[in-house]
Amino acid sequence: MASLSLAAELRARADAGRPVTVGLAGAGQMGTDIVCQILQMPGLRLGAVADLRARTVLDAFAIAGLGAEQWRGAESAAAVDRAIEAGAVAVLEDAGLMAGSGRIDVVIDATGNPNFGAALCLQLFAGGKHVVMMNVECDVTVGRLLSAEARRAGVIYTGAAGDEPAATVELVRFAEALGMTVVAAGKGKNNPLVVEAMPEDYAAEAARRQMSPRMLVEFVDGSKTMIEMVAVANATGLVPDVPGMHGPAAGLDDLAATLCPRDLGGVLSRRGVVDYSVGKGVAPGVFCVVEMHHPRLAERMTDLKVGPGPCYTLYRPYHLTSIEVPLSAARAVLHGRADLEPLDRPVAEVAARAKRDLSPGEVLDRIGERCYRGWALTAADARAQGALPLGLAERATVTRPIGKGELLTYANCAPDETLTVVQLRGRQDRRDARALAEAA
Repeated sequence: MASLSLAAELRARADAGRPVTVGLAGAGQMGTDIVCQILQMPGLRLGAVADLRARTVLDAFAIAGLGAEQWRGAESAAAVDRAIEAGAVAVLEDAGLMAGSGRIDVVIDATGNPNFGAALCLQLFAGGKHVVMMNVECDVTVGRLLSAEARRAGVIYTGAAGDEPAATVELVRFAEALGMTVVAAGKGKNNPLVVEAMPEDYAAEAARRQMSPRMLVEFVDGSKTMIEMVAVANATGLVPDVPGMHGPAAGLDDLAATLCPRDLGGVLSRRGVVDYSVGKGVAPGVFCVVEMHHPRLAERMTDLKVGPGPCYTLYRPYHLTSIEVPLSAARAVLHGRADLEPLDRPVAEVAARAKRDLSPGEVLDRIGERCYRGWALTAADARAQGALPLGLAERATVTRPIGKGELLTYANCAPDETLTVVQLRGRQDRRDARALAEAA
């Protein structure tokens, strides 16, 4: 029998009265989109939404068209189940309660908070829940360990379809399956790059775009781009060619001639890298620059208008972010498959780089605020420099003077050891060190 399409599988689940039941952590801009999207998809149902700010959840419901009779507050896992059994959506402050719900199949983390995501994942794995990780900030910090913990628990830990990392990796896997050499893969940057951006300067724009200023600045100052491309690196083995990547102003027609090796006229010192472009016409898409190894096939690529060669750009002109995310939830439950997961070895790291001079005793703020921004390095470079991972910077204390533009390191910063993400990163680092020692 031919296999059903995902749409047909979901329709069959809907017809049988057995929808995939999804929990959601975080009801901000992305979370609100997910609420709206799940309600459009036969075979999926929204079981619970958790956010520390109940008003945010209710605002999301209003936008989605859910009335007061369609949701119930819940303060226990049993109450979550009762709400779902009554045909309502459970609203809760404590996302961890979803771990104990017998009705929730899979949970999407749309919070963007590394410590919250790390702690929540452990709870969800213990409860036998699959996790769709939109929280890429957490994934690039402790994703290898979380992936291993998910396997141990017999559940799926996956990045989110539609987000740029998964969309980029989809192109990479396509190229690899065809035997092409992947020269470079990445994204177009969606916002102007302003590395010294501060939240107070973007408050008005953030309000217009229904975002928090902090989240908008995480995009503008380049942190999100570094995070997303390191997630691609960690899933594929591609690496940043130089610290911070090149980020050329190459348009779509120029990508293959720019993000290619120097011996072919480009800027790269090697093949097999992640990077991004600030050039016109690339954002909001993702790309994969490839080489062909047979002249006949190179001739065909040129004939098919992919480019003049010798490198060619495979391009997806969109990523639908939160709109596509529920597909990962469906595939995790129905197929036991991850759309994006880190390799079981260190590849790249997002370090933190000071946005301004920092003084001993300062306690650092969050990603996208005033103290630091993300900076992509190979794992080997990060290890050699003692770089503090970006996801450990929040609530870290500065122990030595740090100049603007300098890396935050374990020598000049002390991470907050009470945070779950810091403790898990310690476990991951020790695990990596054992693996490196065994391989030596």
